[in-house]
Amino acid sequence: MPNPIKHNQILDALQSLLQDKDIETISVSEIARAAGIGKGSIYYYFPSKEAILEALIERNYETALDTAKTLAAQTEVSPFARMAALFQACRDSSREFIKQNTKAAGFSAKDMLLLHQKYLNYLITELKPELTQIIEQGIHSGDIHFDHPAALSEIVLIVLAIKLDNSLLPSSPEEIESTITGLISLLEKGTGNPAGSLDFLMAASKTAAPHKSP
Repeated sequence: MPNPIKHNQILDALQSLLQDKDIETISVSEIARAAGIGKGSIYYYFPSKEAILEALIERNYETALDTAKTLAAQTEVSPFARMAALFQACRDSSREFIKQNTKAAGFSAKDMLLLHQKYLNYLITELKPELTQIIEQGIHSGDIHFDHPAALSEIVLIVLAIKLDNSLLPSSPEEIESTITGLISLLEKGTGNPAGSLDFLMAASKTAAPHKSP
């Protein structure tokens, strides 16, 4: 059975190496040496360096995402209140990611772009089933009127993730607020809710972290 201590040692080793080297120049052997374990042990836990990097990203954001999943499963809460919880999770994850970037001043621009892309992919992939479930439950209860819940959830998450991460498409706070306002209007029209009825979702997406150049 995998040892969680060694698992985290490997992730810590890669995170430390990334302070001084580009990801493409780091070898599995170097990660093993930094972790203080044999190279063969690395492959017991991870099939590749790419898998180690993805696990590192997952570890950095699992708390916010686990919280979002727990809230999403609370079916006694209205679908839109749970949707707001997911908005909040997106914001919190983005703020945490940018905070990590600020600490990791040694990361190259190329590495930071790669990490951002992987982070956004992870965030959208992980939250899409939860948001889709919420929308489907809202359709079943009659609170939401929409024929394509999975497509709607993906559209919402792509907009939120890119805007609130605010690195791939840097925007001013005013531009972010304008986009989120448009998204809420789209949700209201797409789900059959009157204009202004979902404005409370804006509170969960406000105060997005300012853009930090890698």
